[in-house]
Amino acid sequence: MTCIVQKYGGSSVADVSRLRKIARVVAGFKEQGIDIAVVVSAMGKTTDELVEMSRKISLKPPRREMDMLLSTGERITMAMLCMALHELGHDAVSLTGSQAGIITNDRHNDAQVIEVRPFRVQDEMAKGKIVIIGGFQGVSYKRDITTLGRGGSDTTAVALAAALNAERCEIYSDVDGVYSSDPSMVADAVHLPEVSYPVMQEMSTAGAKVLHASAVQFAKEKNIAIYARAAFSPGRETVIRRLSPGAIIGVQAVVSERQVERVRLHGSDIKVYFKQAVEFLEREQVPIKEVNVAESGVGNEASTASFIVSTKNIYDWGQIKTGLKKKLRQHIEFEADLAALSMIGEGLNRNNLTLLETVDFLTKNQIPLLGITTTSFRISLLVPKAFIEKSVELCHSQWVVKNA
Repeated sequence: MTCIVQKYGGSSVADVSRLRKIARVVAGFKEQGIDIAVVVSAMGKTTDELVEMSRKISLKPPRREMDMLLSTGERITMAMLCMALHELGHDAVSLTGSQAGIITNDRHNDAQVIEVRPFRVQDEMAKGKIVIIGGFQGVSYKRDITTLGRGGSDTTAVALAAALNAERCEIYSDVDGVYSSDPSMVADAVHLPEVSYPVMQEMSTAGAKVLHASAVQFAKEKNIAIYARAAFSPGRETVIRRLSPGAIIGVQAVVSERQVERVRLHGSDIKVYFKQAVEFLEREQVPIKEVNVAESGVGNEASTASFIVSTKNIYDWGQIKTGLKKKLRQHIEFEADLAALSMIGEGLNRNNLTLLETVDFLTKNQIPLLGITTTSFRISLLVPKAFIEKSVELCHSQWVVKNA
């Protein structure tokens, strides 16, 4: 029998009316003789509300307890969806991440899936049941509840699809797939029918909201095609899968990340300061990127290091900054009110033309450039947050619209 895994995001299950619609869709698949496992996110803004509730108690809540708190959101959704399916005459069972066999490391708030043991899911499917799984959560090998980071329900779905040998993994949200830029920011954003794993992963890492970066990495490793669709508007979709090298060349997307800070270090013992800062952030489970270390000779005060922190989903960033300042004192500085603009596609850096032209026309439009980094599939520019919307519109018009 065919098996598929579906995932429904928070906007798709935001209220009882939408849950009933999703139940009818899921029931339709079951009535076609398809075994189906459904991964759900928390309803609407539930996770945000839980975070705000925690802040009324503590500015730096224990990460383990935050996982216990935040994992409740998905449990509400999965139980409600099961009830809706029962009302339609279908036998359904809800399972937490731990009950579904999602095993993670012991890193709270952004745990990594290390193994999936889907025995309970398979047993329930064998009984003819529709299985509803709470996304975003698992259990560590220490038997603690863990969460996978914002958007982690995508990873739950892809990991389960791999473990169940599913025919496909379908990700449903309020948009009909992946666009060349955020449609709410760029009016002429272009729908992308196909996206390769590397391009989608760079888009997710650089701020695109459609898919979680860890889910794309998991799909790439297991060679699972992901179908990104709109929950209530059937029609167009984006398929994320392995594409032949060179199948699509040039800038495919322009994405942005609004909440970033640059951390700068300076002093004669720059390696020591850098090590202290990174070790401190690792203990606080804060990832860094775009690392740059420049030594100017032994004992030279001009030696510097810098890196970027994406602060959006770090619950206690203010407290962490205070700790870093206390530890490194005059050797550390923070640059806030920054945003990152990224152009993503295959072959961008085979030569320097795209980078040179972008720097040129942004400069002509009086947009300050505060930093540049590149990878094989990405060119990222750091700009003041106040200029990010204009920067995205300019780059999208220059590289996507003109070449569409």
